[in-house]
Amino acid sequence: MPTGSVVSAGKAEPANPAPRTSWLSVIAVMMGIFSIVTTEILPIGLLTSIGSSFTVSDGMAGLMMTMPGILAAVSAPLVTVATARIDRRRMLCTFILLLAMANFLAAAASNYWLVLVSRLLVGIVIGGFWSIGAGLASRLVPAESVGRATAIIFSSVPLGSVLGVPLGTFVGDVAGWRMAFVVMGVLTVAVFAALLLVLPPLPCEKATRLAVLGGTLRSVNTRFALVATFLLVIAHFGAYTYITPFLEQITQVSSSLITVFLLVYGAAGIVGNFIGGATATPYPRATFAAAATMIATATLLLPVLGQWPAGAVALLVLWGAAYGAVPVCSQTWFTKAAPHTPEASTVIFTASFQATLSIGALAGGLIVDRSSPSTVMTLGGTTAALMTLVVWLHHTKRITWPGAD
Repeated sequence: MPTGSVVSAGKAEPANPAPRTSWLSVIAVMMGIFSIVTTEILPIGLLTSIGSSFTVSDGMAGLMMTMPGILAAVSAPLVTVATARIDRRRMLCTFILLLAMANFLAAAASNYWLVLVSRLLVGIVIGGFWSIGAGLASRLVPAESVGRATAIIFSSVPLGSVLGVPLGTFVGDVAGWRMAFVVMGVLTVAVFAALLLVLPPLPCEKATRLAVLGGTLRSVNTRFALVATFLLVIAHFGAYTYITPFLEQITQVSSSLITVFLLVYGAAGIVGNFIGGATATPYPRATFAAAATMIATATLLLPVLGQWPAGAVALLVLWGAAYGAVPVCSQTWFTKAAPHTPEASTVIFTASFQATLSIGALAGGLIVDRSSPSTVMTLGGTTAALMTLVVWLHHTKRITWPGAD
């Protein structure tokens, strides 16, 4: 998996804090990304309840997923470049405090447009915090521990699915969707306190400029990474954003069972994350293609086998395990494409991933309002299958990674 290391302008080795403090810092950053991921995808489990509160359709409610992705895609390069010389600890604390404000605003929103405003704030946080935090492992732990620290940081993505979304859905069912955002706001404040206490000063070591980003984009490997990520992420979020309506309308299960189904999906995602982390670096193409094939299989079969709870659960396990590997596969490919500019590759990964997420949620919303959740699943599976052709083309052209023998 990518180490996200930052090359120092003056020294070859970063100054790491004491061992105990360094791992507490890694956990604090992981909890920050966990809070962000959970807040970002929390509306998936609450989609119908929020929509009914403001009398908006499922597709319109899907804007809660679209808006953060758009802002994150824009803010990732702009915020990273604009704040390049500011201490990274200070920026992480600022972003996580802004996330707490966004959660409390959503909880108190009197109309739907205020909810969307809160989601815009979430998008800014995603673009800024992720671009900085995902590549900090090499500055927090000794060199021999960077891989393990990066795996811990990236485990926040499936953890957001396995714990955050199901628990948020449960809280929404018991106490209302507003309380789910209140709970997230309180958790985010706690993460803010942890970052203040355990993160060491992280002064800028090498500023990321727009010219560096442009140079990275000219790499053929980066372009392949962009196309592959676009196809797979749009397939996933175009379908998964509307999994709750699918389970309600097609599988016809209760809201409490939907929470259980999402929990099972997230648990499979944790397994997929660590398997993907172990195989993505030595076998980036094969791992990415395998994840795409599994997602295509799951979503194409859902309209058929997902009519029964047992079939839906089995396919959600397959889907969850596959998607758990997707973020690490994508960033690994971006990092291998530009090994000498890791922060720039992280920015491009974040921007492309979030832009595609928003496009997928928007496209899925337009389709679900005009047809059915089953149609969304079928189109998502077809798009995921196309991604495997991109990986096959990269292989047949015998394109190598920079620095490879």
